[in-house]
Amino acid sequence: MEKQVEIEKGKANNFEMLFSALCKDVVNVLDFMERLKNEEDQNAVDVYLIERLRLELAFICTYVQLSYSDLEQFEVVMSYSRQRVDNLLRPILNDVDSNAGCQYNMDHVLPNLMGNIDDCISSCYRSTSSATMTDEQLNFLLLNLHHLSKYLAERIFPLEIHHEILQNVSGNMKDFHGLIVNGCIEHEIVQYVLPQFQFMAERVGLFLWHDRLDGDSRLFKLAHLLMKIIPIELEMMQICYTNLKASPSAEIERFINQLLETSPEVLREYLIHLQEHMVTVITVSTSGARSIHVVIEFLLIILTDMPKEIIHHDKLFDLLARVGALIREVSTLVHDLEEKSRNEESTDETSRATLDLLELENIELLKEDLEHVYLKAPDSSQWCFHMSDGPLFMHLLHRHLNDLLYSNAYSIALIKEEIGLVKEDLEFIRSFFGNVEQGLYKDLWAHALDVAYEAKDVINSIIVRDNGLLHLIFSLPITIKKISLIKEDVSNLLEKIPKNKSLVVVNAPKNPLERKSLTSGKIIVGFKEETNWLITKLPSGPKDLDVISITGMPGSGKTTLVYKVYNDKSVCSYFDLRAWCTVDQEYDEKNLLVKLFNQVTGSDLKFSEDIDVADKLRRQLFGKRYLIVLDDVWDTTVCDDLTRPFPEVEKGSRILLTTRQKEVALHGKRSTDPLKLRLLKLEESWELLEKRAFGNESCPDELLEVGKETAQNCKGLPLVVDLIAGVIAGLEKTKSLWLEVRNNLNSFILNSEVDVMKVIELSYDHLPHHIKPCFLYLASYPKDTEINRDLLKMYWHAEEFRRSDGNLLG
Repeated sequence: MEKQVEIEKGKANNFEMLFSALCKDVVNVLDFMERLKNEEDQNAVDVYLIERLRLELAFICTYVQLSYSDLEQFEVVMSYSRQRVDNLLRPILNDVDSNAGCQYNMDHVLPNLMGNIDDCISSCYRSTSSATMTDEQLNFLLLNLHHLSKYLAERIFPLEIHHEILQNVSGNMKDFHGLIVNGCIEHEIVQYVLPQFQFMAERVGLFLWHDRLDGDSRLFKLAHLLMKIIPIELEMMQICYTNLKASPSAEIERFINQLLETSPEVLREYLIHLQEHMVTVITVSTSGARSIHVVIEFLLIILTDMPKEIIHHDKLFDLLARVGALIREVSTLVHDLEEKSRNEESTDETSRATLDLLELENIELLKEDLEHVYLKAPDSSQWCFHMSDGPLFMHLLHRHLNDLLYSNAYSIALIKEEIGLVKEDLEFIRSFFGNVEQGLYKDLWAHALDVAYEAKDVINSIIVRDNGLLHLIFSLPITIKKISLIKEDVSNLLEKIPKNKSLVVVNAPKNPLERKSLTSGKIIVGFKEETNWLITKLPSGPKDLDVISITGMPGSGKTTLVYKVYNDKSVCSYFDLRAWCTVDQEYDEKNLLVKLFNQVTGSDLKFSEDIDVADKLRRQLFGKRYLIVLDDVWDTTVCDDLTRPFPEVEKGSRILLTTRQKEVALHGKRSTDPLKLRLLKLEESWELLEKRAFGNESCPDELLEVGKETAQNCKGLPLVVDLIAGVIAGLEKTKSLWLEVRNNLNSFILNSEVDVMKVIELSYDHLPHHIKPCFLYLASYPKDTEINRDLLKMYWHAEEFRRSDGNLLG
């Protein structure tokens, strides 16, 4: 046994000697190349070849050091890399004057380099264990890893933020460790963290090695790697703040400035991945999880705005250190919750209360310091917002705030209490002006509109982290105060209005959410089996009247599917009469029956109150084979009311009914079971998104990955795919913009109508500025109203809506 130990020790010593010689040769060769670039009387040296040589030498040195990690295909890959070094050196040396090597004493080093590489590779291949590296060895490894990650970030994946983060983290680690080696930092201060540096280097090295062999799941593995190594940067930041911020060393000052430049983005990505990790491994119902999400959202707002010139420079490092300390605390809490969730343990009410209190205290204390210590107070010009258009805007804002209050997004949870206050006060103000002559209080109404628009812009800016920090700390409290003062003015006016005016100020009833856009002209993808089943089912079922219901959540494609079947040639030829009726939540039975009657008769009649329209419709349908579509039926009573006039004759007539409610579908069932509409498959979602965004062209290769991720995040809902594709189609075809849309979509969990409406909001936000008022104007029409295009353009013209070139629309 002792003999074997001695043999292993001898091998290790031999390897260290060989690697030390290789390191010296590499340093001398690279130094020689740098000198050649600066020689005036030398032939021009190909800089690209030198950079490639530097990269290959860094690769070889890195994996010679990490050979104990049992690297797959080590000998093959390293031999190939060694050959590339040889191939790169030859043309460089051929371009150099014959006496240059002698001038720089390179005659001995150059011939030995390839031999030392061969010796190290063969020695490494027999190495079976790792040992703690010396400071010099670890420093050399960190230097080479940073070079490799920098090359990937700048040359191979220049648009991918994850590789930029890896480059910054490895660069910070390299430079921090260099300060240790150079004696700028006392060894005792960092003793506990040095093993983590080697751990980080090994993890990065293994990732880069395996990524060369199999890059299929590169981004997923890279995100996992960043989750492992960024906490080490947090430790390093803590050391700098606790022990080094007062150091007179110029090197340490430069390093701290480097941290201030790179760390906000690094920590921001870490929090984003931590939040995604929580969603994956911790159930939403886990006690305390929501509080952590709120803290993360608050920290993300700070980190997003930290690079901007809104923080006092002398306080920047202090703020970064506080944020870093909170992130460390949050990370620990997440891992504790993950462990409890994995072991199916429950956190008691006391623990939850403690966690909620911690969240509140941390946020409120830091908010106070942000306002009074860290942030520069913004100019009043930064709070100016253009005034929008009257009652319509106030109505839409009310609905928007209501949607936010019902949302489960963590970005909203941070300011949900403030949103509730704004909604309540604005609704009081809106109801007052809805019941009085606005011209009598023109100035107050204009001020209310201005502040309402300000509130919308401030809230949305915080949610999407667009100057969110200033808005959270300054603009939002000030805006809430402005609204409160306007409410006081309105209350005072109410007291002065004579009682005989019968003015009643109440909260407006909740309006139904707007439904999908017209189906005609849309690109239709998927549901081939369902379409064929319906087309086959319509003529082949029972002779009696049958109701075929299609159920599914909002945006799942019910109307699109039925529209496709409704207009199929075989369906059109089979039925004598067809009619389509879209049902409203605040529906008028008689009006809908009149619409159906006019469709089946091809007329445009109006009926007085005493006419029994249901009977007239029944007479028109009697003896005919008819197909009636009742789109978006929301209640069993409505279902009964609208199906009652249809005659029961053995002609094979059919009613196609779409509904979000399963009980409505089951209530209306006769012979055929309801069809529960599935969601789109991933390939169908991508096909729809690609066709909608690119038409007949294919998606460029560089956008393919983020495009498919975006399609997957649409959760199989055709409406969401269509809306997001519309957003993308209007953007420049750049990866950064597509990533922004994908990341915004990630914050919505599309399980309800409110969540789908949030995607519609995202689509609206990306409309060109001059188009938005035109779209908002449509809300003044009753739901499902047919609109005359020419008349609409005249109204737009009267409102002075303008084109992008400044000319009036119309």
